[in-house]
Amino acid sequence: MTFDDLVIPDTPACRGALEAATRYHTPSLLNHSIRAYLWAAAYARDHGIAFDAELLYVSAMLHDIGMAAEFDSHTVPFEEAGGHVAWIFCAGAGWSPERRVRAGEVIVRHMWDEVPVEEDPEGHLLELSTGMDISGRRTDEIPEAIRREVLERYPRLEIAKEFSACISEQGTRKPSSIAGQFVRNGIVDRIARNPLDA
Repeated sequence: MTFDDLVIPDTPACRGALEAATRYHTPSLLNHSIRAYLWAAAYARDHGIAFDAELLYVSAMLHDIGMAAEFDSHTVPFEEAGGHVAWIFCAGAGWSPERRVRAGEVIVRHMWDEVPVEEDPEGHLLELSTGMDISGRRTDEIPEAIRREVLERYPRLEIAKEFSACISEQGTRKPSSIAGQFVRNGIVDRIARNPLDA
């Protein structure tokens, strides 16, 4: 499998989601969002997982939008805030109510410990790929050629430093959130040891 085997969907919603992510994310978080989709697509192809590419791509582009200052909520976890932003975005894109809900679910579930693939393939893939990209979990399952080309096209920049600061700040302000649990369980140390930064 090569980079060219990965299908990056080209729809109005996907183009709009990329534009929104570009507008509200730092370059590091933007590249992280793109890599999250690509790691997910590569894993799905390797493991024969059928998925909705448009839904996964839009969700990947918006999964951390709740960390952006403009959308950061002081009352709900960042992934829930991001799910609400996605619902509004997808309504504007003309998606059905059910499909808007699915985008929100995929974004919320990317913070879960595990999402069953048979119940939610897109949620499973985004949870897996964001874990790969941020904390280095299961990076050995990324094919070497894909890893090399994706990192060359979408370099990691300052993602370790930026995400550590973001998740720590979220965890401090919202200690009962999953981000708070992650911080207490040592995510900052795992980020610092991510093999993708080696």
